[in-house]
Amino acid sequence: MILIAPKLFDISLLDAALMGSVVAAVSPAVLVPKMLKLIDEKYGTNKSIPQLLMAGASVDDIFVIVLFTSFTSLVNGGNISYLDFVKIPTSIIFGLLLGIIIGFILSKFFTKFHIRDSAKVVIILSISFILVSIETSISNLFGGVIGISGLLAVMSIGAYLKKSKEELSKRFSLKYSKLWGAAEIILFVLVGAAVNINYAFNAGVLGIVLIFAVLIFRMLGVLVSLIKTKLNKKERIFSMIAYCPKATVQAAIGSIPLSLGLASGEIILVIAVLAILITAPLGAFAIEASYKKLLEHE
Repeated sequence: MILIAPKLFDISLLDAALMGSVVAAVSPAVLVPKMLKLIDEKYGTNKSIPQLLMAGASVDDIFVIVLFTSFTSLVNGGNISYLDFVKIPTSIIFGLLLGIIIGFILSKFFTKFHIRDSAKVVIILSISFILVSIETSISNLFGGVIGISGLLAVMSIGAYLKKSKEELSKRFSLKYSKLWGAAEIILFVLVGAAVNINYAFNAGVLGIVLIFAVLIFRMLGVLVSLIKTKLNKKERIFSMIAYCPKATVQAAIGSIPLSLGLASGEIILVIAVLAILITAPLGAFAIEASYKKLLEHE
């Protein structure tokens, strides 16, 4: 992205990096249902390929969101110092630790006090909103040297609860899936409403060129990451295809730079929307059309 976007849209390297962090994430809304279907039908399960792809996508999304938060702060602040780069690994480490600690406390609390699952969901949601909103304040307490990712803390809370209380986490999943059904519609409507149609048409052809160019780099990156694995050629090709779809993450964070008043906010939102429109249906179709041909049936 940082090699191509500045030449196509006359934006800075930092803006291009921010755009890359928006577009990079794999869509769990597309990938996870497809991989669960593969597990049910026992395609690729002999080498745990669906599980591998889901786990890799989760780590990928976490890393991308942390980078997005860091790049947003850099672009918004206008000044870059070595502390900003120190914050990236510390955001990951301390975000994980904070989430695990809170997850442990919640696990003990839910064991001791028997309350309805709906109330538990509200408690977790409230804590999640608080963590995301106060992450800057927590960082400032340490003089800005140490960063803490509120989003990563929220994810690790969920991961800890799933590990420690699997049955409870399954009930939570049902509750959150119902909430997400309505929230997803609102999210995509708001993103669509924020797009400047004229600007989108002007950037259309170059935007499409950019998206396909970065997809090629992404697929090459997946291929390189699989070099030391036992996957055969067909399975590696499938893995490259599976990591193409973009949707929910782009919809969730694509409009944030524009809402912050960043100069590059409009073009970042347009590219995010184009990435969703192009890669989500194509990626889902490609996965559906290729898995029986590229993966072994157990």
